[in-house]
Amino acid sequence: MDFHTELFINNEYVPSSTGETLTIYNPSDDTLVSDTIQAASEADVDKAVAAAKAAFPAWKATSGEYRSAIMLKLADLIEKNAEQIAKLESIAMGQPIAVAKFAVKAGVACWRYYAGLTDKIPGETFPDNGDGLFRMVNYEPLGVCAGISAWNATQLFHGFKIAPAVAVGNTFIFKSSEKSPLGVLALGALVKDAGFPPGVINFVSGAGKVGALLASHMEISKISFTGSAPAGRLVQIAAAKSNLKHCTLELGGKSPSLIFDDAELENAVNHNSQGFLLNSGQVCSAGSRVLVQEGIAPKFIEALKDAFLKFNQAMGDPAAEQTFLGPLADKAQFDRVMSFLQDGKQQGIEMLTGGVRKGDKGRFVEPTILLNPDVKSRLYTDEIFGPVLAVKTFKTEDEAVQLANDTAYGLSSSIYTNDITRALRVASQLQAGTVSINSTHSLSPLTPIGGKKQSGYGREAGLAGLKAYLDMKTVHINMNMPRKD
Repeated sequence: MDFHTELFINNEYVPSSTGETLTIYNPSDDTLVSDTIQAASEADVDKAVAAAKAAFPAWKATSGEYRSAIMLKLADLIEKNAEQIAKLESIAMGQPIAVAKFAVKAGVACWRYYAGLTDKIPGETFPDNGDGLFRMVNYEPLGVCAGISAWNATQLFHGFKIAPAVAVGNTFIFKSSEKSPLGVLALGALVKDAGFPPGVINFVSGAGKVGALLASHMEISKISFTGSAPAGRLVQIAAAKSNLKHCTLELGGKSPSLIFDDAELENAVNHNSQGFLLNSGQVCSAGSRVLVQEGIAPKFIEALKDAFLKFNQAMGDPAAEQTFLGPLADKAQFDRVMSFLQDGKQQGIEMLTGGVRKGDKGRFVEPTILLNPDVKSRLYTDEIFGPVLAVKTFKTEDEAVQLANDTAYGLSSSIYTNDITRALRVASQLQAGTVSINSTHSLSPLTPIGGKKQSGYGREAGLAGLKAYLDMKTVHINMNMPRKD
């Protein structure tokens, strides 16, 4: 399969100035995908920033109608090339092709959504309040912005980060994860074909040090990061120590799923098996802690076990359309998940399903259910980012809320009940950025996503995601100036 391996800067594919490269292996069979993916150096980052900075004044001055037309053309081009882009994501990090296509489609939806908002950014005015001042609040683009993406849904994240930024007149530098650079690099040619001027959108590849260069760069006005909480802290520190750039952090989660006695059993089982196992559990908002009320617990747990065993049979070659579960992203992620499972066995935690590697080739882990792990166990408290689900029971609504909120994270949560009053009451008590009722969390360009506590701050998607790339400017006009007739 042909693909781009060079950096995309100023509308051109260019090699790294140092010749440093990344190596990618296909996690489904450990075969080499490429060892020639160019890794950006400090000089390359500076070059990308310089290109974005030079492009900013003209891009800021373009009409919303013009920006919208180019964005819509890019969305069409991505959609037209969705099959190829999805295959690149699949071979790089093992994402099942059906899931990869869904992520591409979701990214396209973001571009189209924000293309419709380019000319709909109103200011605010306040008439004379008796003090002779007419007040205005204007919203202006920030300048050069940057985004650092996690590897699990790169094709969605570029839509969340780049689309709102360029819609309001910013220019952008996007860094993909070193685990999944290929699909994003393919977008460079499409950006150029869509008609974006040189420097408006740039793509760089590399490991964590490239992200650190972006977070600490003095000419970047805003950075948006999606990834782990430890890495997010480093981004925030670098942003603060450099030029106090704006910072959006969408970090990890250990999200609770609360299932009450009056929940519809089949629906709850479906969302907590198929919904949770999407992308092999490598989803930041995945409901990895299931809390089920005692009255329904035996039936629910047995049905959940059967569902996990069924989906274990749908694990295999990510290139096959019928595959639901693929491998974990790479050896490092596989080793991390297996270390958690080994700890669980040493602690004597009951595993109703899975707990082992599947097969002897590739980075596959069987879907695993942990029954009643200790609340202090790291399997219960830490984000595993794999197909490992912890199940605990509760007696009362108050206990369920206490268990749900007993976490350092606060990204997402789900409630399963047929009592809408209870659903809304519990939703108001959950410490999470998103609450879904009778479903797992589904991402949408229409509504913001983001977390509380150590799941980060700031929001992406929706109008909030657009406003995150704007700066407010207050203008006061003295209306009491003497008239000159």
